[in-house]
Amino acid sequence: MHQRRLIAGGALAALLSLAVGTAQAQDFPPKKPVVMVVGFAAGGSADIAARIIAKKLGENIGQSVVVENKPGAGGNLAHTQVANGPSDGSVLLFGSIGPLAIAPHFMKIGYDPLKDLAPITMGVNFPNVLVVPAATGIKTLGEYVAKAKREPGKLDFASTGPGSASHLAGELLNDVAKIDTLHVPYKGGAPALQDVLGNRVTSFYAAPPTALPHIESGKLIPLATTGLTRPAYLPNVPTVAESFPGFNATNWYAFVASAKTPKPLLDRWNIELVKVLNTPEVRDNLLKHGQTAAPGTREELGQFIAAEHAKWGRIIRERKITAD
Repeated sequence: MHQRRLIAGGALAALLSLAVGTAQAQDFPPKKPVVMVVGFAAGGSADIAARIIAKKLGENIGQSVVVENKPGAGGNLAHTQVANGPSDGSVLLFGSIGPLAIAPHFMKIGYDPLKDLAPITMGVNFPNVLVVPAATGIKTLGEYVAKAKREPGKLDFASTGPGSASHLAGELLNDVAKIDTLHVPYKGGAPALQDVLGNRVTSFYAAPPTALPHIESGKLIPLATTGLTRPAYLPNVPTVAESFPGFNATNWYAFVASAKTPKPLLDRWNIELVKVLNTPEVRDNLLKHGQTAAPGTREELGQFIAAEHAKWGRIIRERKITAD
C-alpha cells in the first residue's frame, strides 16, 4: 500500500510539473520585455549580431526585445548574471565561446556552463582575423612572427577579454610559432579596436564585423584568419593554418538561458530563433558583417558546447595557458 502511494504521488508530481511547464509555454511571449544579454561592449561583433537578430525576433513575436550589454571579465559577468537570473523565459543570453568553453578551465566563475545554462540554438560562427595598424609596416604573418622573435615579450595583442577566442588564438600562435607576444585584455571588441586604430596596441585577433570597414579603408592590415579555410569575404587573406598546419581557433555565439527555464519555453525559443536565423534578410545582414548564421537544435548545441569545453580544456592544460 505504501509503495502504491509513493508511485501515485510521483505520478501526480510529474503531471503537475508537466501542467506548469505547459502553462508557462502557453504564456508566450513573456508579458514583460524580453532581454537579450550580451557579454561585451556595444559596437563589437557580438553586439552587432545580437541587434540584427533581436530586431527581427521582436517583429516576429510582437514583443520588445532589448539588447543589454554587460561587459566585463571576458563576458563572464553576463553569463553569471543569466545563469543565476530569471528563469521565466524573459532573459536570453547571446553566449560566447570564451565563457562557455574556455574560461571555466582557468578562471573562477559563478556558474557551470554545462549545468547552469541551457542550450537553445547556435547563433553564428566565424574566424577571427589578425590585424595590425598600417603604421606598423607589417604586411604578412611571416613578418609579424619574425618581429616577435626579434623582440620577445614586446609585441602585444589585444583580446576581448581573458579566456575569449581572441585570447586563445594569440596564445595558440605563441605556441605553434614559438614566439612570445603579450596579451592585453579588453572588455569587448570595440574598445580593443579603438586602441589598435590608435596605435596603442600592436595587433588584435578581431572579429570580422568590427575589422572589415577598417581593412577596406586601409587603416588595418589583415595578416591571417584563424579558421581552417579562407572566408569568402577575405579570399586574399591567408589562414594561420597555411603557415602552421592544424591551427584552428574560430569564434561563435550561441543562445542559452538559465537552466531552470522550463523545457517548453526553451523549445519555443528554439523555434523562434531558428526562424529568425533562417530569414534571408537576417542571414545576408549577418554575412555582410562577416558572420555566418548557424541555427540548429537544442541537442546539437548542447553536444557542441560540451565538445568545445573538452577540446579547449585539454589544450589549456597541455600548454599551461593562464588568464594573465
